[in-house]
Amino acid sequence: MTLQISAQTVKALRDKTGAGMMDCKKALEANNGNEEKALESLRQKGLASANKKSSRTAIEGLLESYIHTGGRIGVLVEVNCETDFVARRPEFQKLAKDIAMQIAASPNVEYVSIQHIPDEVINVEKRVEAGKDDLKNKPVDITETIIEGRIKKRLKELSLLDQMFIRNQDISIKDLINQNIAVLGENIKIRRFVRFVLGGGEENLKADFADEVATILKKK
Repeated sequence: MTLQISAQTVKALRDKTGAGMMDCKKALEANNGNEEKALESLRQKGLASANKKSSRTAIEGLLESYIHTGGRIGVLVEVNCETDFVARRPEFQKLAKDIAMQIAASPNVEYVSIQHIPDEVINVEKRVEAGKDDLKNKPVDITETIIEGRIKKRLKELSLLDQMFIRNQDISIKDLINQNIAVLGENIKIRRFVRFVLGGGEENLKADFADEVATILKKK
């Protein structure tokens, strides 16, 4: 007996993954209607597709900006693709806007990816962690393990690609880009970004700023 998958279920999976309707239906059927497993299957296929395109040159694209309500915070980001045709696609433009808003809502993010973080920054973080009081008198092997875990967490906090997407906390920015690579058929990369804070100081940021941006996103 063939499992019946509702159109609503297929659409919900498509909205989460950006994959085609038939691909979503087949993934659900192959996983007995289990949305989580179907989503994982589609991500694996999407990631494979993205990996094949990751070495292709991406020099087209656009510069996207975002100014938060009240003009307190502004973002300028360059998102690249392979052709001007894709750069004009509404899907690509929406992706660039979402990334700009993500940066605005991520005050701790300083680099595109962990690979972009300079060695000197990583070394400073290691020294800071190694000097913390709670590690004193612990065995060397345990200390090294704790430091490694903390550094890994800290580097993810600094990396844009490792942030959970503010519109959908089930995926990261890297996942979001890979989904769009699968949909648009081109390599997509975030080349660089800059985040401006009025007055140049973090004291001007409200602790609930990410919540403010999330509220704006829900209204769009």
